[in-house]
Amino acid sequence: MTQKLILGSSSKYRQSLLKRLQIPFTTLTPDIDESQFPNETPRSYIERITKAKAHALTSQLDDTSILITSDQCATFNGTIIGKPHTKEKACEQLLNFSGKTVTFLTGLYTYSTHSHQSRYILSEFKVTFRELSACEIERYIDLESPLDCAGSFKCEGLGVTLFEKMEGEDPTSLVGLPLIETCKSLRQLGMNPLG
Repeated sequence: MTQKLILGSSSKYRQSLLKRLQIPFTTLTPDIDESQFPNETPRSYIERITKAKAHALTSQLDDTSILITSDQCATFNGTIIGKPHTKEKACEQLLNFSGKTVTFLTGLYTYSTHSHQSRYILSEFKVTFRELSACEIERYIDLESPLDCAGSFKCEGLGVTLFEKMEGEDPTSLVGLPLIETCKSLRQLGMNPLG
């Protein structure tokens, strides 16, 4: 049986990461409310949204599909940080992060419509920023325009110049899809990228 790989995401970052595995895939876009519940912890929120994306798409799949969904949030002092969307908000975020650590939580859910097996993992990655000047922050935002990125930076680009250190098991989780865990999940569901 040939299984089809489906990425439940319209994110160009996740699509670019999944292409690295050289497995053909198609994409579907889940339509869900991503609002955070009152008093919901960042970890609970990420798990709920990651799984909700999958549940929203299962009716569109046939019985030979493997579905991948993922969601990510950046947290600072225990609070979820959204995407900045404006230059002013991006400057404000990066000024707040100067000399401090931001934790990224990335949920990954895989589901096989054939075996009905599923797997959820949470990948945690920490980024500690060096002391940043307002001039450096403004220059960085002008050069890379990270307005659609939680935390106001692109670690795969010039954003790395902002860091003191990075800590975690899988740097791809910082971009939005933990590929080491994705490969582990796919192998468990019978789809080995090197098979």
